[in-house]
Amino acid sequence: MLIIGAKGFAKEILQSLDNKLLESLAFYDDVNKDIPEKLYGCYPVLKKEADVLNYFHNVSDKFCLGLGNPQLRLKLFKKFDELGGTLVSTIDKATNIGKYAKIGGGTNILSGVNISNGAELGKGCLVYYNVVITHDVKIGEFVELSPGCKLLGHVNIGNYVSIGAGAIILPKVQIDEGAVIGAGAVVTKDVAANSVVVGNPARKIK
Repeated sequence: MLIIGAKGFAKEILQSLDNKLLESLAFYDDVNKDIPEKLYGCYPVLKKEADVLNYFHNVSDKFCLGLGNPQLRLKLFKKFDELGGTLVSTIDKATNIGKYAKIGGGTNILSGVNISNGAELGKGCLVYYNVVITHDVKIGEFVELSPGCKLLGHVNIGNYVSIGAGAIILPKVQIDEGAVIGAGAVVTKDVAANSVVVGNPARKIK
């Protein structure tokens, strides 16, 4: 499998992978100049599209997104999908996911996450450590859920939303596409598309 990115979050995905995937694992980073040729001395870091094409053709066509920003995740999904890759999920074993929850393809879920029955996550989401998603929550595509945030019953989250660490979204709140919820915010009412809210109770600042 190829992990897109070789910095922060990309490294954390390593903790969720079984040994079989680690045998052929590689990273991709054509931006940062301080990345070594092999991450941790083990995993090749590809830097050119030609290398990616060779990897997809000769090793594996599977890739996952090792970056957090929702818009960047979407952009890179499109790029590597067009190169012939297949977006896959990574789900840590130390999670509690309800039998009747639905998880979209290409989603990254780290350890300590709890997802209740009736919850639905769209394609390409990032669910960080210790996130709690309770019953009947609906989450769109390429959403970023930062560590320790909590989404309570019947919350609806639009595409490309970013929710900060420790934020709490109260029941039945609607957060529209592209909104950003600040760390520690307590959201008690609906949030408009592309707006930024912070505080307790959360207020719009942009």
